[in-house]
Amino acid sequence: MNINVFEEMRKGAAYDIRQEDYVEQVHSELNRCASLCQKINATDVNDKESILKQEKELLSNTEFTDSYFTPPFQIDCGNRVFVGKNVFANHNLTMMSLGTITIEDGVMLGPEVGLFTVNHEPKNIRTIMTKEIRIKKNAWIGARVSILPGVTIGENAIVGTGAVVTKDVPDNCMAVGVPAKVVKKLD
Repeated sequence: MNINVFEEMRKGAAYDIRQEDYVEQVHSELNRCASLCQKINATDVNDKESILKQEKELLSNTEFTDSYFTPPFQIDCGNRVFVGKNVFANHNLTMMSLGTITIEDGVMLGPEVGLFTVNHEPKNIRTIMTKEIRIKKNAWIGARVSILPGVTIGENAIVGTGAVVTKDVPDNCMAVGVPAKVVKKLD
């Protein structure tokens, strides 16, 4: 039986990063994405056609329609990133996406945003667990925001610059701070 490590981790399974099936499946995806990110990041920024073609290859499970990630960026598991229409990410985006990241239509990500779906078992740091991140329609994520495993950012929500988001942000709310807290309901 061939186990899909990505789907097992999405369901909550923990993996020792030395396990054979983890090494075989995850490391090949990490290498594929590192190579593509390196190529994209080395492409002249004026050659948007080449960048978009390579971004579509990197994010192989999504249509990537009218969306653009500004290089440089780093995405470790492009096969676990699902992007809606009209999504924009500014430079230096980091996605540790083994646990799956879904970004819905119209989302804007500021520079140096980090989306982190992976965590380590404190008593055995070679064991990792993941939780999915979801960013709903028309959310705006400010510069240098870090979003941690398992967080959902609500529709039309705004997350202020430099926030560290450890808990869900409801629809139509603004969250700021470390850790991020909802400070305002948006009209």
